[in-house]
Amino acid sequence: MNCASILAADCSDCKIQIPKILFEDIQTIEKEIDKMDSMLEPLKSFILPGGHHVVSLCHVCRTVCRRCERIIIKLSEETPVPENVVFYINRLSDFFFVLSRKLAKDLNIDQIPWQPNI
Repeated sequence: MNCASILAADCSDCKIQIPKILFEDIQTIEKEIDKMDSMLEPLKSFILPGGHHVVSLCHVCRTVCRRCERIIIKLSEETPVPENVVFYINRLSDFFFVLSRKLAKDLNIDQIPWQPNI
């Protein structure tokens, strides 16, 4: 909601107080990613989303975050956007990816590696 508020504010010196995305907010997500990632095996290939409803929802959230990131970057070409908003959304998408892997592990769901047609 903080990111949405920042992006919806169409003023450089708004009369109302607009939330901020702080560097510490980004660090918080990165610490959570690192904590979950330390419990997982390193990736050796891309993995296909799915295997369980909650794992699939994490992949949907990740995809929506990536789409938002692209839209925000495009918006930033036309109007000023705080850099931390882009960083935050980027890290949030990574959070959902690692969360999907952690939940798959916790639920004992096999992650299906992508087999490219080469």
